[in-house]
Amino acid sequence: MPLPGSSQVKRSTLRQQIADALCDEVLSGRLPAGRQFTVKEMADQYGVSATPVREALIDLCSQGLLDVEEHRGFRVHEFTLDDFRAMLEARALIVEGMFRRSAAHVLASIPPQALASVRRRAEEAERAARLGDLDILIGYDLRFWRELTGLVGNPYISDFLQRVRVQCWVFTVPYLRGVPDLSGRLWSAHGDLTDAVTRADAAAAERIISAYNAHSLALIEELAGCPGPSAGPTPVDGPADGAVGG
Repeated sequence: MPLPGSSQVKRSTLRQQIADALCDEVLSGRLPAGRQFTVKEMADQYGVSATPVREALIDLCSQGLLDVEEHRGFRVHEFTLDDFRAMLEARALIVEGMFRRSAAHVLASIPPQALASVRRRAEEAERAARLGDLDILIGYDLRFWRELTGLVGNPYISDFLQRVRVQCWVFTVPYLRGVPDLSGRLWSAHGDLTDAVTRADAAAAERIISAYNAHSLALIEELAGCPGPSAGPTPVDGPADGAVGG
């Protein structure tokens, strides 16, 4: 069976191009959890040599998206509901610490042009979420959070959160695709969070993010049919119109 994404790629930065293309396929669910393939299959699929393909696959292994199978090639990693709960807990702890570390000073010093860019991402992600357009939302949501955490954290924190957020999407997408109509069920408070950051209101930002994580876990546990312990208490305030996101 041929792998998705069969178009030829340019020979410049092949390693990154192949890694990006494969990541997109995993994120979209077109390359599902458990799918096995070899370096040769991928090299033939993209019409390139084995070396950049192998390097790209190793990169995705380091991001937790693929597993190496001895003598058999690679397999798309299969995350569990417990993994998802742990992801939410990890990113919640990191974000909470990030906002509490001189948050007011950090937020107040963000350049207006940077906030304008974040707001554009927020509007795009929020629109896709309200329409229930999962494919559009994933890209905008990842860019929104990447830019936002890049403003208030350091590169190591931003990279870690991006990795965990991608993993969250990889786990949740198969469940979300089983919902006939996602309109109104996807987290859409990107604008509220951007407003809080613009006001340098760290406390409000924390409440919004806490509500976001609680709603994400509640929906996925519902769709998985396996309720369990939440990643934290549900706050009494904050936006209640969203449900999940990466």
